[in-house]
Amino acid sequence: MKVLVLGAGVVGVATAYYLWKDGHEVTVVERQPGPGRETSYGNAGGLCPSFAGPWAAPGMIAKVLKLSVQRDSPIRFSPLPEPRKVAWVLQWMRNCNAERFRVNKLRMQRVAHYSLQCLREIASGEDLPSFDFHEGGTLQIFRTPAELDLGRLSAKALEEYGVPWRILDPADISALEPAMAHSRATVAGALHMPADASGDSYKFSQGLAAFLQLRGVDFRYGVRIDALEREGDAIGAVRTSQGPLRADAYVVALGSHAPFLVRPLGLNLPVYPLKGYSITVPVSDPDAVPRMAVMDEHNKIMISRLGNRIRAAGMAELTGYGLDLNPARRKLLVDVVGELFPRGLDWGQVEFWAGLRPMTPDGPPILGRTRWNNLFLNSGHGSNGWTQSCGTSRIVADIVAGRQPAIDLDGLTAERFHA
Repeated sequence: MKVLVLGAGVVGVATAYYLWKDGHEVTVVERQPGPGRETSYGNAGGLCPSFAGPWAAPGMIAKVLKLSVQRDSPIRFSPLPEPRKVAWVLQWMRNCNAERFRVNKLRMQRVAHYSLQCLREIASGEDLPSFDFHEGGTLQIFRTPAELDLGRLSAKALEEYGVPWRILDPADISALEPAMAHSRATVAGALHMPADASGDSYKFSQGLAAFLQLRGVDFRYGVRIDALEREGDAIGAVRTSQGPLRADAYVVALGSHAPFLVRPLGLNLPVYPLKGYSITVPVSDPDAVPRMAVMDEHNKIMISRLGNRIRAAGMAELTGYGLDLNPARRKLLVDVVGELFPRGLDWGQVEFWAGLRPMTPDGPPILGRTRWNNLFLNSGHGSNGWTQSCGTSRIVADIVAGRQPAIDLDGLTAERFHA
């Protein structure tokens, strides 16, 4: 079967991989000049099933309102009442309760753990260039006793999801992560989750795309995707800047831009961008910087070791599709990393980046079939795109092939928004 994958971020490239493994003739269409150039490029780097959970959580409405008016807040809203944003926020608010949080987190945990297993299989089974994959776990640090108390509650909840964990006192933290011995931050304690990993999703996307190109997958870069053309109850072609492209099946993996492509087909995807920022800093002393991923819970900033670089990412701005770089966001990232790890980094070579996380209002992605019988979705991964990418791509490839996926699809399809 001939399959067109629309989008060459980490999700689109992973989708192409599993479709190729099934023996399909695969073409990937991407507007950028290469793979992984948008949201996959500068994300936090964490492969963190232990953290996988919805942004819609009990108490989040009040927390967001409080934080959004504070200076240097990690959360920011645009007051402009754009209709799609308003609709998304209202759905998000309806999911900010304990019952919905538990259901949605279980769904996301199911995908995330499966996905890390799939990534490990690709990394061990294929001859890919290094993508700085490291399985050292995640250290979530708490700066106040109140944050630590909430961390203990969160840790107990992890048991329901089968996630290993350990609470650490301040004296134990530097024994586990020696770079924390130099920290200038006051830390009340930490939560260690050894099952997590980290890696560079951009390097992974680049390496996997090159691997697939050598094996016959057709990547068409610099091609604008304009519309999907209907043909009865199916899609007949994709209209692009290089003319129409035809296939037997089509997979939409366009991140935050997916809703615009499918809306003319009567498909209303509740996916909206949550803007985040990152800095990438070269390492000058490997022994003075963290080996594992570190989550600063107070500032909601994830710091990952990616080979000879440190990546720090965070913030959440519901402000539309703009990618302008706010200097205040850079300063906050630099200040947090510099306080936690004052040694071992070359601050003369900092790369500053912003990207758009494609968020669903309840948290889980949107996968699988649509009412158009040859159109499939791999969308809405939110801030867990790298963590979930291989798993969701294998699921979608299974569905395209008519196979039953290895995990339960309950709550992972578009049907949940039309129940």
